[in-house]
Parts: sequence; structure tokens; C-alpha cells
Amino acid sequence: MEHTHLPHDHGNYSQEEYDQILKHTDFQTVSDIFKQLSDSSRLQIYWLLCHCEECVINISAMVSMSSPAVSHHLRILKSNGLIVSRREGKEVYYRASDSETSKELHHMIEIMMSIHCPIE
Repeated sequence: MEHTHLPHDHGNYSQEEYDQILKHTDFQTVSDIFKQLSDSSRLQIYWLLCHCEECVINISAMVSMSSPAVSHHLRILKSNGLIVSRREGKEVYYRASDSETSKELHHMIEIMMSIHCPIE
């Protein structure tokens, strides 16, 4: 295996560590997840679904958005597995998935909200 030459190699990383740090596909995956949450309305819907299971009509009322707009955001969140849905009769209910990614994102959002939006 060829050793990567750094202009200022301070001996901080082994080749394996260096390769892992700069693994582009990992950064692309994380970037795609953050893109899903880059819209404040979508972030609000995701955060809401981390705390409850709701249908589109109720989500629309809670976030003051039209049902089509909420449905659009739900499709995006569902596309990478951040939320899941279940059907009960004619109604579809949405909630945050139980995946490790979803749990960690929820935790991160809670931390960021407490830092930047303290309750007074």
C-alpha cells in the first residue's frame, strides 16, 4: 500500500487512519442526511415525529402548512429512512424511525436547540 504524502507530515496518523478520515463516501452519506434536514420546516416536522406519531392532517395543523407541502417533506424524510409510516384504514401515520441514525440525529437536534434556543 502506498503511503500518502502530506506536505507537513507530523506523524499523527497511520495510513489506515488517514484513509478512514478521508473516506469520501462516508462524508457523502452524512452530507445527504444533513441535506434532508437543511430546510427548517422539514427539520420541525422531523423533530415533531421524534416525539409522536401523527397523520398528515394533524402534522399540517401543528406546523401551519398545507397538507401537500407536509406530504412533500414527509417523502423526503422517508426516502433515507429517517421516518417510517404505517397505515390504519384510510389513515397513514408517521413517526421517526428506530434506526441509530435517526436516534442520533434527534439527540443532536435536542442539544443544538438547548444551546441556541434556551427556554426563558
